[in-house]
Amino acid sequence: MLFVFSCTGFVFGAGVNVWLNDKLGFGKTIVIGSLFPLVAYAIQSPAPPFPVMVFGYFLCGFGNALQNAQGNGFVASMHHATKLSLVQAAYGVGAFASPLAATHFAGTRHWSFHFLISSGIAVLNTVIQCVVFRFRRQEDVLAEAGQHPVEGEGQTGQNIYRAIFGIKSVHFLAIFALIYIGVEVTLGGWIVTFIISERGGGPSAGYISSGFFGGTSRLLDSGNDSSLYHCTTGLTVGRLALIWFSKKVGEFRVVFLYGILAIALELTIWFIPSIIENAIAVSFIGMLLGPMFPILVGHASRILPAWLLTGSVGWITGVGVSGSAVLPLITGVLASKFGIRALQPLVVSMMCTMVGVWALIPRAPRRVE
Repeated sequence: MLFVFSCTGFVFGAGVNVWLNDKLGFGKTIVIGSLFPLVAYAIQSPAPPFPVMVFGYFLCGFGNALQNAQGNGFVASMHHATKLSLVQAAYGVGAFASPLAATHFAGTRHWSFHFLISSGIAVLNTVIQCVVFRFRRQEDVLAEAGQHPVEGEGQTGQNIYRAIFGIKSVHFLAIFALIYIGVEVTLGGWIVTFIISERGGGPSAGYISSGFFGGTSRLLDSGNDSSLYHCTTGLTVGRLALIWFSKKVGEFRVVFLYGILAIALELTIWFIPSIIENAIAVSFIGMLLGPMFPILVGHASRILPAWLLTGSVGWITGVGVSGSAVLPLITGVLASKFGIRALQPLVVSMMCTMVGVWALIPRAPRRVE
C-alpha cells in the first residue's frame, strides 16, 4: 500500500505539474512541490496509524513529482549532459545513504524518528529553492545565467495537455522510463531475496542492494564463510564514471550497448550459481543502468519542443515511477506461484523490451502536428 499510494501521488503530481507550470512557472511550482514532503514527514514522524502513514506517502509522492519534473526540466533546458548526470548521481547518493540512516532507527523504540532527518533535509531544501530561484519563471532564471529563451518558449493559449500527448516520442520515452525504473527497483529490492533463497546468502546479502545503487558494499556472509568482498560500482558510480564514455560513443547509441551488456550480466546471475559472481554482476548492472535515465532526459530535451519540455519530462517521469510499483508487484505474484527464481526471466525480458522501445524513439526532433 505504501508503494501504491506513493506512486499514485507521483502520477497525479506529474499530471498536475503540466497545469501548474503553465500557470505559476518554475520557481513557484518547485517550491510548492517541496512543501508536500515536508508536511508528509511531519505527519509520519510520530508513527501515526497506518492509514495516515499511507496518506503521508501519497503527499510525498505528489510533491516529489513536482520537484522531479521541474528540476529535470530545468537542467535539461541547459542542454548540458554532464550537469544532468551530476543531478541524477545525487539521487544515487541519496538512495545509497538513506537506508544507512533508516537502519539505525529500525531497531529502536522510536523507529519513526528517522522521518525527523527527512524533515530537516526537506526544510533545508525549501529554503535553498526560495533563495536561489526566488519564485521566478524558468526562462527568467536561464536568462540571468546567460541562456536566451528559444523560440516558442513560454507559449500560452494552447492546450498544453493536447500538445504533449500528441507527440509520439513522449509516449515511447514514458514506456522506456516505466520499464527502466521498474527494472531498477525490482532488481535492487528482490535480488536480496533471490540471493538468500537461491544462492544460500546470509543476512549480509542486504549489502548487495547498496552495491547496486551506488557505493562500496560488503559481500557476503555465505554459510560459514564470513569473508567480505567489495564492490564499488552501482548507479551512482555509473552516472559519474561513464559520462566521458557515453559522449565518446554517442548518447543515443550507447544505450543499446549498456542494455546488451546488462542483459548479458543478468544471464550470468540466472545461470551461474555463484554468490560472489552474482553479487559483483548486480553491481555492474547498476553501473550500466545508471547513465540511462540522464541520457533519456537529455535526449528528450533534444527531440521535444522546449516550451513543452518541463511538462513532458514530468509526465514521462510520472509514468516511469509507476513502474516501481507495477514490476515489483508482478515479481511478487510470480514469486508466490513459481518461486523467486522467476525474477531472472522477468528482468531479462523487461531489459530486452526496454532496448527494443529505445529503438523506436527518434534520434532527431519531429514537428508537433
